[in-house]
Amino acid sequence: MLWIGIHLPALSLESFIATLAPADDGPDEIGPVALVAHHRVVAANAAARECGVRPGQKRATALALAPHARLGEADPARDDATLMAVAHVALGFTPSVSFGGDHVVLAEAQASLRYFGGLPRLLQRLRAGLAPLGHELRLACAPTAQGAQWMAVGHDDAEAAPANSKAHWRARVGAVPVASMAAAAPHLAALESLGLATAAHLWKQPRAGLTRRFGGALLADIDRALGDLADPRPLLQPAPTFDSRLELFMRADDSAALLTGAAVLLNRLTAWALAQHGLVAGFELRLHHESRRKMLEDPASRTTVLEIGLGEPVSDTAHLHSLLRERLQRLPLAASVIELSLHCHAITPGGPPNAELFPSAASVGEGWHRLLERFEARLGAHNIQRLQPVADHRPELATGVRQGGDAPSTRARAPGTPLSLVAPAGSAATSSGDPAHWPRLKRPVWLLRQPQPLRDEGGTPLLSGKPLWLVAGPERIEAGWWDGGYAARDYFIAQDNDGALLWVYRFRRAPEVGEVGWYLQGRFG
Repeated sequence: MLWIGIHLPALSLESFIATLAPADDGPDEIGPVALVAHHRVVAANAAARECGVRPGQKRATALALAPHARLGEADPARDDATLMAVAHVALGFTPSVSFGGDHVVLAEAQASLRYFGGLPRLLQRLRAGLAPLGHELRLACAPTAQGAQWMAVGHDDAEAAPANSKAHWRARVGAVPVASMAAAAPHLAALESLGLATAAHLWKQPRAGLTRRFGGALLADIDRALGDLADPRPLLQPAPTFDSRLELFMRADDSAALLTGAAVLLNRLTAWALAQHGLVAGFELRLHHESRRKMLEDPASRTTVLEIGLGEPVSDTAHLHSLLRERLQRLPLAASVIELSLHCHAITPGGPPNAELFPSAASVGEGWHRLLERFEARLGAHNIQRLQPVADHRPELATGVRQGGDAPSTRARAPGTPLSLVAPAGSAATSSGDPAHWPRLKRPVWLLRQPQPLRDEGGTPLLSGKPLWLVAGPERIEAGWWDGGYAARDYFIAQDNDGALLWVYRFRRAPEVGEVGWYLQGRFG
């Protein structure tokens, strides 16, 4: 077996910094930041340490050393949500993922080595997948889960060759300091007084006496690390739907501050989709406002909901972020936002990677979908209209209009609306919005708003006094008897003197008094 331990030594501090808006000095400048628990500092970033802030100091001391520092409360729930995103990324590489202690994620990757081209390639891909989350990482490899956790916490190098013999691995475990063992935490003072500083010092002692004095957990952990004792661990399963919340450190009054927190949630969303080898088809961002204003006394007005629909499922965080930025820049805020939550209940199974050398119809269609998504995000769904085939053979009723992206709609087209992209009902165009999948049509793209009457001279239609040549047809249509719009027509493709192709029809019955026999319905090209 081969376990990879992923340790996040600064997880608590990084999860808090993710809730902060950038400082005025620049987008990458956060300034001094420290976490406090029970009125004492538990973590500080580099800028705070330069001011003299250290873990263990009282809150008042830290503020005296760095008056402009931002202090936040340590939050285990916030840390757990951040660590879950790391686990989701690992699930994209192996189904055997579990949590260890000390902010460690463990992944059993022996079965995945061949698929990813060996351990170095797998570690490279894993680091690349974790990079968008923005965490400091320490990776280590070991033949056991407990050993991988200890090596990751102990700054072991994941790129080093795994233990190639039991003696080699036993020597590495023997060098693990007792201070890094969770089971030894209550007994560190006694162990230090006895001169027991490493795992090797412990297993050289009489087991019965050591167990009687310090309990059996300490030696049991060592046996699990060596592989002498079974170490079953519950494996993680990604939730069927995605729900994540992020409390902002300060009230957000503009889109820039909102995007900082939303980017964290989007990274978690794509990590969750990666864990299920799926693609995001849409998501919902909820902005939770502060409720102190009288205008927000109604609970329903305390939340603003943004629904982002995608024309094509994706796993690209940058694309999702660009769509959300377009929406937030146009959104007026009713009040300051204090919390964000992201929800996704639409995920599509992902297909195999595209290894084509040259662009294909699928890649062209992808650009088409993304263009529509940008239009919808910038202009609003109510300002985007798309034509949709309708199951009706009459050309003037064969197309409907729907708003927004590719989500199906039942809105019918009003009579007299100009038509375009007429496709027979049931064709591929009815099931795909991708232009590459649209069939070649035998009808013109542009139809007249109202058919234009044509003169008839001996059965030949005339346009501007000149005869038209019928080059194809007839296409017979007889429909509408069920709704009072009965139509019985024969359609022809005609050509004028300039070579332009026209779409004309005549009634199948003899024209009545004052009625014209030929009509121009549309033009090709």
